[in-house]
Amino acid sequence: MIPREDFIWTIGYDGAAAVVDGQAKRRYGSLSTVQLAEKGLFRAAYAAAVYSRAPQDMLAVVEAYNKAAGTTYTVSSPLERLFGVFPVDVKRTILL
Repeated sequence: MIPREDFIWTIGYDGAAAVVDGQAKRRYGSLSTVQLAEKGLFRAAYAAAVYSRAPQDMLAVVEAYNKAAGTTYTVSSPLERLFGVFPVDVKRTILL
C-alpha cells in the first residue's frame, strides 16, 4: 500500500501507479481527516478516512459534508461513488 499522503492526494492511475497531486500533498498532506473536512477538502478527507479505516473518521467526514452541503448522507451511503475514492492496491506513485 502507498503512504497515506499519497493515497489522499491520488488523482488517478496510470497502469499500476497512482498519480499524486504533489502540490496539494505538500500543502495539506500533514492534516488530519477532521482538519481536511473542516477546510472543505471533502474528497481528501474521505480518502483519509478510507485509508485509516477508523469509523470515527468516516463519521466526521459525513457529518461535515452534510452540514456544508445540506444533505443527509450516512456512513452506509454509497460514499465511494460520491467522492470518487476507491481503495486500490498499488505500490508505485507518480508525483505531479
